[in-house]
Amino acid sequence: VSMNIAITTRGYKAPDRLKTYINDKLKRLEKFSDRIIDLEAVLSYEKLDQVVEFKLRLNNKRIIIKEKSDDVFKSIDLAMDSLERQVTRVKDKFKEHDKRKIVDMVE
Repeated sequence: VSMNIAITTRGYKAPDRLKTYINDKLKRLEKFSDRIIDLEAVLSYEKLDQVVEFKLRLNNKRIIIKEKSDDVFKSIDLAMDSLERQVTRVKDKFKEHDKRKIVDMVE
């Protein structure tokens, strides 16, 4: 199952290398969760900051991460780190839940 990735820019046109960078980063999430439905990356400016917002939709949950810095690539990296932590946490919860179900059925 491949997830849909949408990249939106506000106020400027993203160069191809930026889109490639985001796509490569987001593909790393596929190993974390097969429950990802789609992901939107929104790039914008706030005063002098480069803002990156990731909106991730899982089967039963939404995760929104927003990071900003003076460099768009740094913002993407910060947001990716946060997103990976969140997705890992959600996946671990699912694992715990799945284990419990199996135990419940045995009793």
